Amino acid sequence: MAIIHGDFSGHKEKPKKNGKEKDNKPAPLYQLHVSLTFSDPLIWRRILVPGEITLHQLHQVLQLCMGWSGTHKHQFYVGKIFYDMDPGKNDNGRYHEADYDLQTLEEAMKWCFIYLYDAGDGWEHEIALEESVAPQLGQKYPVVVDGEYAAPPEDVGGVHGYTEFLSLMENSEDKARRRIMEEWNLSDFDPFHFDCRKINDELKEYLWIK
Repeated sequence: MAIIHGDFSGHKEKPKKNGKEKDNKPAPLYQLHVSLTFSDPLIWRRILVPGEITLHQLHQVLQLCMGWSGTHKHQFYVGKIFYDMDPGKNDNGRYHEADYDLQTLEEAMKWCFIYLYDAGDGWEHEIALEESVAPQLGQKYPVVVDGEYAAPPEDVGGVHGYTEFLSLMENSEDKARRRIMEEWNLSDFDPFHFDCRKINDELKEYLWIK
């Protein structure tokens, strides 16, 4: 699992809580590049998100960007600390993701920012903080601004399972392909299709006006 992006030896510093030690400056607007690790060709999204959203809200945004259901467990690895939705894990270097917003984790995000979804399939996303950008007047956030390729069907078996699935799709006469497409209702699935407008329509529920 490719999650080490720096030297994290030494003392673990507890992150600051959401709303603690903030100044009066407006929250930043972050440009994030989200890529599905080991996908080939690379499946990625570029999104703009306000700095005041929590990691849990970012989880919801990422699920919409990938077209997934959010029914499986997930966690974030930011800097050198794990965050998830289990309030009973606030020891051993794990913290509740709803308590921390992005602007309080900005420095840690620059070192390492990983989103892990569904331990069984092992969907790992590498998130790169590309830059802080100026919000456009009248624009609502979060918003997807770019990306490539459709996200894999959620329970296809991870990146390796998706590779096998794509191989089956290439043979329209293959019985296994027809069975899978029928069972999963994927007759219209196009692995090359990325619908930015559709994703942004679905993101409207999570908008913040900047």
